[in-house]
Amino acid sequence: MDVWQRRGAQPGARPSTEPAVPAHAAATTRAAASVEVAAMPLAALADTVSACQRCELHRGRQNTVFGTGDEHARCMIIGEAPGAEEDASGEPFVGRAGKLLNAMLRAIGMSRESVYIANIIKCRPPKNRDPKAEEMVACAPYLRRQIALVQPRVIVAVGRVAAQHLARSTAPIGKMRGQRHYYDNSDGDDGTHIPMVVTYHPAYLLRSPLEKRKAWDDLRRLRALLEAQQ
Repeated sequence: MDVWQRRGAQPGARPSTEPAVPAHAAATTRAAASVEVAAMPLAALADTVSACQRCELHRGRQNTVFGTGDEHARCMIIGEAPGAEEDASGEPFVGRAGKLLNAMLRAIGMSRESVYIANIIKCRPPKNRDPKAEEMVACAPYLRRQIALVQPRVIVAVGRVAAQHLARSTAPIGKMRGQRHYYDNSDGDDGTHIPMVVTYHPAYLLRSPLEKRKAWDDLRRLRALLEAQQ
């Protein structure tokens, strides 16, 4: 009797009992999930993120790190990804970097409780490496929905990865700082066009304290933008 074997299969291997999923079907499933996310309130979105398995990062996480702060804040601060302390606590920007961020906000008369803080991706990358493009794409619907629900007047992109992703730029952060940027959700239907300030990540400022003067200039720019919209 002839034995038919799938091309590329190893001799003696047991045939898979799982049906293959065509690439176009997987893409359709992801698109449908994104549409569902676009209709969620914030609490339901947080629950969905907590069970997310859109990328491989879910395998190594302790907690997802969704967001925290005023859900109707005028200012939204967006970093790149959780670190070890954020992964352990489930809250963005904790530890030394979080304390510095709190101090930076106080310097312009704001508080952590008065802003909304989130990250580009919701799970910690291994060894705190930069997020991969496919990981940012997987998390993008969550962040878009967060921004749509909070409706901030100004976004602060903290660090190179967040700044480049939100501004859709490849420029180094040193050249992005001080320039006019906007968060433009051209993938959606809400016409979102939000002024954006680019600044250094607090973790970088802890390693390079001489750059704090430049970050202070960025904070003053943020304050001016908020005051102009009162």
